[in-house]
This record gives sequence, structure tokens and C-alpha cells, in this order.
Amino acid sequence: MNGADTAWIIVATALVLFMTLPGLALFYGGLVRARNVLSVFTHCYVIACLMSVLWFALGYSIAFGPGESGLWGGLDRAFLSGVTADSLSGTLPEVLFFAFQMTFAIITPALIVGAYVERVSFGFVVLFSALWMLIVYAPVVHWVWGGGMLADGGIFGETGVRDFAGGIVVHETAGLAALVIAVLLGPRRNRTIPPHSPGYVMLGASMLWVGWFGFNGGSQLAADGGAAMALSVTHISAATASLTWALWERIKFGKVSLVGMVTGTIAGLASITPASGFVGPVEALVIGGVAGILCQEAVNLIRNALKIDDTLDVFAVHGVGGIFGTLMIAVFGAGAWAAQLGSLVIVGVFTVVVTAILVLVVKAITGLRVDTETETNGLDITVHGERAYDLSS
Repeated sequence: MNGADTAWIIVATALVLFMTLPGLALFYGGLVRARNVLSVFTHCYVIACLMSVLWFALGYSIAFGPGESGLWGGLDRAFLSGVTADSLSGTLPEVLFFAFQMTFAIITPALIVGAYVERVSFGFVVLFSALWMLIVYAPVVHWVWGGGMLADGGIFGETGVRDFAGGIVVHETAGLAALVIAVLLGPRRNRTIPPHSPGYVMLGASMLWVGWFGFNGGSQLAADGGAAMALSVTHISAATASLTWALWERIKFGKVSLVGMVTGTIAGLASITPASGFVGPVEALVIGGVAGILCQEAVNLIRNALKIDDTLDVFAVHGVGGIFGTLMIAVFGAGAWAAQLGSLVIVGVFTVVVTAILVLVVKAITGLRVDTETETNGLDITVHGERAYDLSS
């Protein structure tokens, strides 16, 4: 065990949890109507709790167990069987590696929340998130990070896919799942009401930015120069994407919005995530610069051209950003084109098909969408019996 590595990953684990609670909750909560903000908070919170228990019970073993099929890790590590305080994963205590990866298992299904806010049943959120993490997310983790079929020595030969911190594992899977749900769920009955609190959005995005240092820097799994470089390129990409999003918005609409600028931040963070362990500052500047414009145009395409109500632009920002960053690894020569493209296609098809099946199955059990009266009055008071603001706000 290396004490410095251990200390850094303990900090990184706290930072990644901070991304969901309270970062993502505030970011998403500020973007909805005032009468739905508590429902968003509740969705993020219950997902954090439930994914923690399920990751301990089954998810960690499926993702990082010693299975040899290449498809999943098996159940040998279920309930952390065989893992003690003295067990090691590289230079880290294995229980710390488990905890660090648990925070990724929390935020990935929580990202999907942005696709269905303001109109989804609470039962669907709970059951779908549980099944999706175990059946979609955990196997993909094994394929890419757990030595499975997409890693080195897998179906792409000696050089497998390069995904440092989750462009495929986190952002592509969550983004495509969000798109599938948005299509099957249908649009909100009133899509024209603006975000109730741009201030919440900015605070949440700022917390996500800080937490992302643990997300990407921690993925080095060591306290060394690689972690420092990952942290630095993450910051450069986020800052650059914020500026290019704002500039593009100014050119197109004549104004720079706070919500737009901080959405650009998230686009830059999502785009650098897969590449953060493989590129330097100049490449990060390019990735962030393109991401701010690319993801903004993706938002316009999904919302206006395709008329899909992915409410908080999960696919356009996270999905497109993660896919773009994954491809840029090959562009900059740090990964093989066949592995990068092939893995995106394999994971993409798997995610879309299984997510669609899960939506239909869970819909038959819990229902999918709330009724018209509940949607009109807001989920806070009708579903949860609480109210954050006066309904006139």
C-alpha cells in the first residue's frame, strides 16, 4: 500500500460524491420549475443511497470481479466477499477502490435524471435506476475498466479502448439512456417555462467543476504527475468550453446567459473526461474549445430539429461530449481508431437496446409518467407532500 496514493484517493472519493450531492442536485434543481425542485433533489438523493447499497451487494463484483468470460466479473466479490482492510488493489486498499468506484456508480444513473424531470413517476426512478446500474452500467465498467472484452487483450487485440475516466463508461451510457427515456416518455406538457433559479444552476455547476478534479484526477489511482496533469487539463478544457459556449451564444443570440456559460463548463468537463489521462494542456484547449460549440449545436438539434424533450440536455451535453472526447483520443494518437470507434458502437447499441427493454418492463410494473394534474401542479407537493416555494414563483 502507498500512503500518498491512498490519501489522494480518499479525497477524490469525497470529491466525486460531492458532484452528485449537492452538485448535480443543485444544477438540475435550478433548471426546473420551482414546483419540481424538491422532486429533483429527491431523485438524486435516493439514487445516491440505493446505488451505494447495490454497488456493495452486486455492482462491484459484476464490474471488477475476477470473471474470465470478458462479459462480467461474476459474483465472487458480492457483498465485498473476501475483501478486508488489508486487501490491495494496486497500491490502494481494495475497499477504498470499491468506494471510489461506488461514487461513479452513483453519479452515472443520477445524470439520467435530467431527461425525465417534471413528469416521471417516483417508482419508475427507483426501480429503473437500480436495474440499469446493475444490467447496463456495471457490465460496461467490466468491459472497459475491469479487464473485459474491450480492454487490452480483448476483442480489439493488444491495444484495447482508451477511456481514462468515463467518456464511454459514464457519459455515453448515461447520455444514450437519457435519450431513449426522453423519446419513450414524451415531452412535457409545457416546455416554455424558464429555469426557476439560474443561481442554483451556477452553484451546482461550480460544485461539479470542483468535484471533477476527483473524478478525473482520481482516475489515475495514484498521487503522481499523471494525476496532476489530468486535473490540469480538466480545468483548461472546462474553462475554454465555457468561453466558446458563451461566445457562440453571443454571436447567435446577441447575449451571454449564465445558464449557457455554465452548461458550457459541463460540456468541457464531459469532453475531456475520457482523454484526461492521455493528452496535454494544448490538446485540452482544443477539446474544450470545440466542445463548447459542438454541444451547444447538439442541444439545438435535439430540442428544435428533432423535437425531443431531453429536458436538461443530458444527451447533448454528456452523451455528445463523452463520445467526442473518446474520439479525440484517437485524433491525438493516444488510442487506436478501431478500438475507440468499435467500443463506442458496441456500448452504444447495448445501452440503447437494454435501456429500451428496461423502460418497458419497469413501466409495466410501476408506471412511467404521472397524470396531467400531477404534472401541472408539480411533483413536489403531489408526489412528495412538500413544497420549496410558493406556487406563484
